Amino acid sequence: MFFMGFSRNCCLLISFLVYLLSLSLLVCALDTIVPSASIHELETLSSNNNMFTLGFFSPKNSSNRYIGIWFMSESNVVWVANRNNPLRDSSGILTISENGNLIVLDGEKQVVWSTNVAYIASNSSAQLLDSGNLVLVDRTRGVSVWQSFQHPGNTLIQDMKVSTNKRTGEKVQLTSWQSPSDPSYGEFSCGLETRNVTEVFVWKENRPYFRTGPFDGLDFLGLPRIISANSQNGFRMGREEGSIDLSFFADSLWTFTLDSQGKTEQRRWNSQENIWELKRIIGSSECDVYAKCGPFGICNSQNSPMCSCLRGFEPRNKEEWGRQNWTGGCVRREALQCERDRNDSQTSKVNGFWMLETVKLPDDAQVLPSYSWDTVDCQSSCLKNCSCIAYAHERNLGCMIWNADLLDIQSMPDGGIDVYIRLANSELGKGRRKMKTPIIISVLLGTILITVSGYFLWKKCSMQKGNMNMQSQDKRRIMHLKQVHIPELSLFDLKELAAATNNFDIANKLGQGGFGPVYKGKLEDGQEIAVKRLSRSSGQGMDEFINEVELISKLQHRNLVRLLGCCIDGEEILVYEYMPNKSLDSYIFDPLQRKSVDWGKLSNIIEGIARGLLYLHRDSRLRIIHRDLKASNILLDKEMNPKISDFGMAKLFGGNQNKANTERIVGTYGYISPEYATRGLYSEKSDVFSYGVLLLEIVSGRKNTSFYEEEESLTLLGFAWKLWNDGNVIPLIDSLIYDPSFHKDILRCIHIGLLCVQELAKDRPSMASVMSMLQSEMVDIPPPSQPAFILGQAMSFASERALDNNELCSINRVTISNFKGR
Repeated sequence: MFFMGFSRNCCLLISFLVYLLSLSLLVCALDTIVPSASIHELETLSSNNNMFTLGFFSPKNSSNRYIGIWFMSESNVVWVANRNNPLRDSSGILTISENGNLIVLDGEKQVVWSTNVAYIASNSSAQLLDSGNLVLVDRTRGVSVWQSFQHPGNTLIQDMKVSTNKRTGEKVQLTSWQSPSDPSYGEFSCGLETRNVTEVFVWKENRPYFRTGPFDGLDFLGLPRIISANSQNGFRMGREEGSIDLSFFADSLWTFTLDSQGKTEQRRWNSQENIWELKRIIGSSECDVYAKCGPFGICNSQNSPMCSCLRGFEPRNKEEWGRQNWTGGCVRREALQCERDRNDSQTSKVNGFWMLETVKLPDDAQVLPSYSWDTVDCQSSCLKNCSCIAYAHERNLGCMIWNADLLDIQSMPDGGIDVYIRLANSELGKGRRKMKTPIIISVLLGTILITVSGYFLWKKCSMQKGNMNMQSQDKRRIMHLKQVHIPELSLFDLKELAAATNNFDIANKLGQGGFGPVYKGKLEDGQEIAVKRLSRSSGQGMDEFINEVELISKLQHRNLVRLLGCCIDGEEILVYEYMPNKSLDSYIFDPLQRKSVDWGKLSNIIEGIARGLLYLHRDSRLRIIHRDLKASNILLDKEMNPKISDFGMAKLFGGNQNKANTERIVGTYGYISPEYATRGLYSEKSDVFSYGVLLLEIVSGRKNTSFYEEEESLTLLGFAWKLWNDGNVIPLIDSLIYDPSFHKDILRCIHIGLLCVQELAKDRPSMASVMSMLQSEMVDIPPPSQPAFILGQAMSFASERALDNNELCSINRVTISNFKGR
């Protein structure tokens, strides 16, 4: 009996040990799947460094289930297995099949996805590496037979490569999702194009949609510069056996995501703040569309119209060009007369070159083989070749020439390359003669204006000495604007604008801003415009007018309103693109209009405003603080896309400057940050505060300057903070826009809004962080601390402080301005 009991206990012990051993083999590592093991719903596989996770997930606003790899959280998916074959329920399984392939099974054990490797041992295993690469290994031979990096989705991460093989025709490229909620194959793809130079193309259904420009060894010449020569980050090109590949190296994690609209967003992971920082958006401008202006046309999104012909060229079809159909492009006015047998000096008499400054290089450049070429040698080589119609020299690529139509030229003031266009010498002469006349006229006008201004200033001095300094300064500013040529700006005649607005008829009045009245107008060519007329009683003067003209003319972004030109003869008038849907305040504070905008549209508006601010703060060639962000300064185009307007109070920052101080407080009551209202300190975080107020106003449909909980005199910020602390923010959300399917998104916006209006500027997130949070790309959003101005008395104190300093303060729509007494 003893031996029988002992034997039975030994068998149980051995069985238990065998079970533990088999269990450890099944999950021999948290990053590996072995035969007979599987992953079900709520189970995941993690890389050894715990940065990447493999498991089942559902995209935003979708109930479909997919196997994917994500970074830190499910909102940061970088790869999807069963893109075109979603699971309809939570019964899916990821496992190793009997033939050694990695497969996904549905609830009926049908294969919906497979690695589909033909020859592989049955004892294979799959491992998720620290790089985010899922690798299938044939353990018999000890070799990798399949990897996710060779089958990318819409995202490129470090160590992943896109490639093309001319010999085999094989390509590894990114493909967009159908939509943010549908990872199936979309209409955009992104990969390498290798002709005379290597560059990255985005294709829309196999047609070129965008290109990056040539690769210079570190970055691409047609992209806004974010990578410097001594940077630890950059692209790397590799060549091997007829294949060319491109990867990205960096000292931290970067991703490149091709979205469903054809744009590519480049982000960097900030491990200290646990957020994604948006570094660059590629392909977001209308001018980024491939060959937007056709052959020999150049695109500048700041101009209206955005397309124009190169010098020496004219529209091929003037009727179509007038209809803004620019695809036909331009043709030469005068044919080239180059003769192959003439020497350089003789040829130069009939042909010459015009320098086109700072542009994205035209498509299909030919790089001459020697890197020793300088600009002079490059020009000489082009002159000797009758087929050469343009050349450029870049220090890393050397001499480039073009022998065919110049396509896809785009103005790039920040980081572009100079291109020399070959023209008949008579065209160059015409240009020089044309240039002389305006210069002479400008000098004469300047001299006359200075003389006349001096006379009137002398007369004024004897009568009103106190006002003379201000008026003379205004005159000098006007003369400065006349004398300084701003290429992106048109100067309008007062009569032309009077005719366009029916003599500023009240029936055409769109509204009244801090600057003055705004009218709708129509130019002779049929273009609709918005005309902003300086009112002498507005409290804003010539400084604000000139400031807006000079700043906004140098900015170009789809979420900033476009300045078409101005008038400075007789009156000071700004001319903008017309926004048919007026301003945001007319929608969020009007119960009738508010019904016409659902959360989807409001979400797009919220994100668009954030993109515009991020551009001002970080991505433009100028660093700008707006200082007067509010609902009435957000205009809406016909598709309800938001555009930030009114740059009269904006301030330009230096490259290394983080904050500044002023004695003159400007802005709008209810939107001004506490440090600015009380101490005159402003920075990017001042705009962030205004954005937070705007975000809470959009969600609630209420103005910050209204009071809530009357016994406590709470502002909107105070009301939101009280509800947040009570754990129930639903009463804050306007019932007209509430949609249960977007419940989490709306709560996230309230959370972000409260982070933006925190009392201390250092606690508020940057706009880069705000963008990441809006797109749900954070692991965890930090809790907010108490906002500023939660009580009405506090806000009143700030306005009293402004009034004590001779500052004018008004409510919500009208801007604060300060004019010091005499």
